[in-house]
Amino acid sequence: MGATTESIVTGVDFVTVPTRDLERAVAFYGDVLGLTRSAYRPERNFAEFETGTVTLNVMDPVNMGIGAFANANNIALHVDDVAAARATLEERGVQFGGPTFDTGVCHMAFFADPDGNPLLLHHRYASRD
Repeated sequence: MGATTESIVTGVDFVTVPTRDLERAVAFYGDVLGLTRSAYRPERNFAEFETGTVTLNVMDPVNMGIGAFANANNIALHVDDVAAARATLEERGVQFGGPTFDTGVCHMAFFADPDGNPLLLHHRYASRD
């Protein structure tokens, strides 16, 4: 069932990913995950990485003066093959929180960035119906 009110939201521009160590986070998102860095402003305490559908804004909230916070929700990173992507990340030192999960419509593999922000590799292989 859809909304009955006309939406004023037209998309998601970025998702904030807090860090306590910008350089470590930049290395993780750029070198380990292999995401394209589109902005890097260490003097402003942030960097941005492109996923193809949404920008990840990696920022140091304490040094920005807005206080510490952490993400509680997973960011699902789309991959074409969860097993292959997981194997690559494991070779790069990423530790996963258990085996790859098969929901019956998608595969998911859960892990975290160096700050503990929850991430997962995701691939839908069947229709939502």
